[in-house]
Amino acid sequence: MVGGGAAGFFGAITCAQFNPEATVLLLEKSGKLLSKVRVSGGGRCNVTHHCFVPTVLSQQYPRGGKQLKEAFKLFGAQETIDWFAQRGVPLKAEADGRMFPVTDNSETIVHCLMQEAQRVGVQIRTGAGVERIAAEPSGNGQSLFSLKLSSGECVMANKVLVCTGGNPKTQGYDWLRELGHAIQEPVPSLFTFNVPASPLKELQGVSVPRAKVRVAGQKLEYEGPLLITHWGYSGPAVLKLSAWGARFFHEQQYNFTALINWIPDFTEETLREHLQAYRQAHPKKVVSANPLFGLPQRLWKVLAALAEVAAETRWAELPGKSTNKLVEALLRMPMEVKGKTTFKEEFVTCGGLDLSSVHMKTMESRVQPGLYFAGEVLDIDGVTGGFNFQAAWTTGYQAGKAMAESLA
Repeated sequence: MVGGGAAGFFGAITCAQFNPEATVLLLEKSGKLLSKVRVSGGGRCNVTHHCFVPTVLSQQYPRGGKQLKEAFKLFGAQETIDWFAQRGVPLKAEADGRMFPVTDNSETIVHCLMQEAQRVGVQIRTGAGVERIAAEPSGNGQSLFSLKLSSGECVMANKVLVCTGGNPKTQGYDWLRELGHAIQEPVPSLFTFNVPASPLKELQGVSVPRAKVRVAGQKLEYEGPLLITHWGYSGPAVLKLSAWGARFFHEQQYNFTALINWIPDFTEETLREHLQAYRQAHPKKVVSANPLFGLPQRLWKVLAALAEVAAETRWAELPGKSTNKLVEALLRMPMEVKGKTTFKEEFVTCGGLDLSSVHMKTMESRVQPGLYFAGEVLDIDGVTGGFNFQAAWTTGYQAGKAMAESLA
């Protein structure tokens, strides 16, 4: 097993469980194991998502969802919950569907995986970076693999599972190209929008539970919680939109116009009707001092100012021109995006090993039998909310099981 992250550990443990006679060795290039698991969810570890319908779960993956649909029927969110529960680590669901260990501590997950690996006999070596994998024919028609380590040492293996994670640089996949695999160029996913000229900078920390963000001139849009930051905009609506539009945004060099709809339940027609009815019912109320639609007071005040509504203007005095601008600000407020910011430490890459190079039932290479893949090295990535870890557990489980059975 090459890579000591979530997929590598899950693949190694599964392989050792299904074939106790196999010698399972996990190689990690750094001195740290499960580093992404430790930092996930602000140190709480967002293990999976409370979504038990494979077709619905697969829709949370901008890349790889279609191919994962069948895999989730074998090992999906429920199986992940059961797996950890059987090992003394119950998970809990939060209101937004994210699932964490009840301890709210990622070390609980790390300890569980380490302990289980030890129990089933997985051998672990850190500081053991694999620089090259070569396939050598063996007498039985199968390949024997030679793994050259950064130390110069060579390790021989009958089967190899590659779980090296995503790589932001295309050169990081050259060794897979050398083995004949197709690669989808890596670009960032799950990032926030930098808006240097944002008129809402002073509102950093203000959020709305539901807004729709769409890209001007494109079909790309996403609806969800939105957070105003000192550099621009964040929150699930932006992060998930960044995942679905990862390749488009990269092509645009992260310079584009996005439009914010602060009240996605309204159309322009129903909004104008609502404003007219409110105006008739509350003619003496000051527009900027009385927020509508449950929007935060500070946000409403700035939106009114952007609509050129004078500070003391009452609804009865509101000119038609300002009403039109208020409608625009509520339904189509433009933000000129000039760059991106990585979301916390949870960098996710769109791209990697093309899924056409892999048998999705077993995660075995179509190009090089005996070589398997799992986790973010594949061109699979999910939106934020525990979906990337679920893909790691699922593909790691599939690969580990298939390897164990092929060695039996």
